[in-house]
Amino acid sequence: MTFTDTLWAQTADLQDTIRTMPFNTELAAGTLPADIFRAYIIQDAHYLEGFARSLALAAARAPDPETIARLAGSANGAIAVEKQLHEEYMTLYGVTEADFIATPPSRACDHYTSFLIRSAAVDPFRVSIVALLPCFWIYQRVGALIHKTAAPDHPYRAWIDTYASEAFEEAVQGMRDLADRLAESADDATRRAMMKAFERSSWHEWMFWQSAYDREGWVAAK
Repeated sequence: MTFTDTLWAQTADLQDTIRTMPFNTELAAGTLPADIFRAYIIQDAHYLEGFARSLALAAARAPDPETIARLAGSANGAIAVEKQLHEEYMTLYGVTEADFIATPPSRACDHYTSFLIRSAAVDPFRVSIVALLPCFWIYQRVGALIHKTAAPDHPYRAWIDTYASEAFEEAVQGMRDLADRLAESADDATRRAMMKAFERSSWHEWMFWQSAYDREGWVAAK
């Protein structure tokens, strides 16, 4: 059993909650209301920018050229996905550039990206890599599960195909392999910190989707 297998096993209840939460079950069925998906896409674009910054920060701290290239390539990929979202779904749902700029990151989005950027900047490199892993891995798992039953005319087909693709699966495996290699030479305290970071990021993944489903915004100060 690899270190990343252990990470998944130790967060199994949370991963099952993510898989079965209303956002993802309705997304799988194609019944997720369009207004919820529209709001989610806007927040996901905000998130991907923060995620790309986190990957770039981690790349700058990587110990070898191969790892620098992998993380920098993933940062570039995150920006490319954001651009695709703007061109496809935002156009489909009538989200203009002005609409996007006028919509701030949600509390869940802001909290998640702040956590990742802080981890990439100040945590031990091993910990920061594991903090970044759930975004790759959970999306790939959810996308692959939905892909098995999704109809060809599924309203969210482009989203499903992105995260169920072989290319994305290879990227996930690359991040898992990196995390496993880093864990092999880590001391017990660092491995515990890595496990905590994976659990915390997985929690943020759940909250990001839940906040989109609940249409959660900021609470006005009184």
